Amino acid sequence: MSSALKITLILSLLLSAGCHAAGTAPRKTLAPFASEQALSSYLQQLQARQAALQREQQKLQRATAQYSAQYTAAAPAPVAPMAAKAVPAASAEAAESITNVQTAGVDEGGIVKLHGKHLVMLRRGKLFTVQVGGNALQPVAVLDAFAPGSDPSGSWYDEMLIDGDTVVVIGYSYSRGGTEIGLFDIAADGKLAYRSTYHLRSNDYYSSRNYASRLIGSKLVFYSPLSLNLRRGDPFGGFPALRRWRPDVVPSDFKRIAPATRIYRTDEEPEVGAGLTLHTVTVCDLAQRDMRCEATAVMGPQGRVFYVSGESVFVWTTRRGRDSGVFRIPLDGSAPSALKVAGAPVDQFSFLESVDGHLNVLLRAEGQGDAMWDGAQGRGDMALLRVPLTSFSDGRDSAPASSYKPLPGGGGYGLQNRYVGAYLLYGNPGNGGGRQADQAWPRQPLYAVHWADAGSVQALSLPHGVERIEALGNDAVVIGAQGKDLHFSSIRLGAQASVATRYIRADAAQGESRSHGFFYKPQAQDEGMIGLPILGADERPDLNRPAASVLYLRNSGLQLTELGALAARPGPSPDDGCRASCVDWYGNARPLFLQGRVFALLGYELVEGALKVGQIREVRRISYAPIASTVR
Repeated sequence: MSSALKITLILSLLLSAGCHAAGTAPRKTLAPFASEQALSSYLQQLQARQAALQREQQKLQRATAQYSAQYTAAAPAPVAPMAAKAVPAASAEAAESITNVQTAGVDEGGIVKLHGKHLVMLRRGKLFTVQVGGNALQPVAVLDAFAPGSDPSGSWYDEMLIDGDTVVVIGYSYSRGGTEIGLFDIAADGKLAYRSTYHLRSNDYYSSRNYASRLIGSKLVFYSPLSLNLRRGDPFGGFPALRRWRPDVVPSDFKRIAPATRIYRTDEEPEVGAGLTLHTVTVCDLAQRDMRCEATAVMGPQGRVFYVSGESVFVWTTRRGRDSGVFRIPLDGSAPSALKVAGAPVDQFSFLESVDGHLNVLLRAEGQGDAMWDGAQGRGDMALLRVPLTSFSDGRDSAPASSYKPLPGGGGYGLQNRYVGAYLLYGNPGNGGGRQADQAWPRQPLYAVHWADAGSVQALSLPHGVERIEALGNDAVVIGAQGKDLHFSSIRLGAQASVATRYIRADAAQGESRSHGFFYKPQAQDEGMIGLPILGADERPDLNRPAASVLYLRNSGLQLTELGALAARPGPSPDDGCRASCVDWYGNARPLFLQGRVFALLGYELVEGALKVGQIREVRRISYAPIASTVR
């Protein structure tokens, strides 16, 4: 059965079950558990069903093993099977904003932020500040990104946010089993001081595409999946909880932050034998020195993709070989709502909560969420789901078949997608992406569709793969490889989408794949500067070293011209005595534009450039690396 037929069949079954079409669904929300006793009784029932299933599976396994042993003894020698086809393994890969965020007003955890006159960097388990105000370029402070006296081994410190004079470091501790939140004070002179550390119970949040944390005003927002083990132990031991770290901290210091009355479920029964996850949204108030957090959780299957708008967190869950569900969890603590859906989004960029009160989602027929490198997976026919937010209800209703617009293109490995202005753009890297010299691969078009009216879809021919899609104001740029060259195609997004111009950087490849690696600085109407880390075409990405350089282009009416590059100093990296988070999973190179100045963050180097005769020239550079002999 084709993927399109699967989606049609799923929708037909849901609609025939009496689900309401969008626009007629009552405005209802999910129901919480009435009490701790009600929640406990429900979990006991699930435990009993899981235990019974486990016994049946063990019986079946024993019977199968016995039959297999008897058959093997009596059967003739088998004919040698045909060799299986080898499947190639997929490669893994404030005042002035300096973060390339998806949604305006929703800051995302990153590795570099701006505080007044200082840049603040998070790298290899330490915080650093560098003064850039007043035309300075001077290292100021360095401090461990973890609590004094704590053991950082088994911990990864990945993301940073700044609210007022509070620096927030977000990490994951495998030794302590949860998200670690470190709070630090930063003074006007750039000096840093440790304040406190909190542990938020969670599973590993890592995604090669998404970020764990968001900041909206003074609200620190986390999405955390929590897997419940119903086959052994106390399931409440996996419920949302928070504790403040101290040297003698113990597991019992965790305090629940989601009572039964803030835990919700739909009418869908959990898949027997499959994992059950508490999809948890935690909101922490940073306006007080002692951080206070509250959580809301919805029970659902394991697969997930989440997207944060200005007012809600949307969590898309997928069941094994079955239909999906999308939860809308408001950030104000009010009750969540849900909708039954089909297919799976690629990543957070598949979502747009539009100002006309709709949720728009690009879907593939099959997918398993965006945990780790799963966002690059997925397959099958594609569609655009567009539903009014008012159609969300208590989870019994389904998005009608008319809400899905079939789209061309296969949802293959590494699919890229982005909403830019009135358009949804998407495309695949293609088999020739990366550093392959052979250019005889089938090129993939860039698809452009008006998301609001679901009009006709355009297929724009490109001579390169689609590895990155970014906004240039109301227009876009698509970046991808052709053989050993890196192409930048500017896309005009007017009444029709069209390819404007192309810039080709010979013998080059992207040095960063995450969205934060790119930055576009508008300077006037249809004018601005692009920055992107790059490598030489024969260099391999290495999480332990910076990109070779940051390339800068000028956009002038979608004409792209090279301004030059700021390069890292060749040679080995300095010995920093790293004790924690010693791999740059989130990258370590960024283009920065500050008050008319141009910088390149390249590992432990901060390089400043200036435009001279239409070219970027290096002005000066500093190293802010700690000296190994001074590191404990």
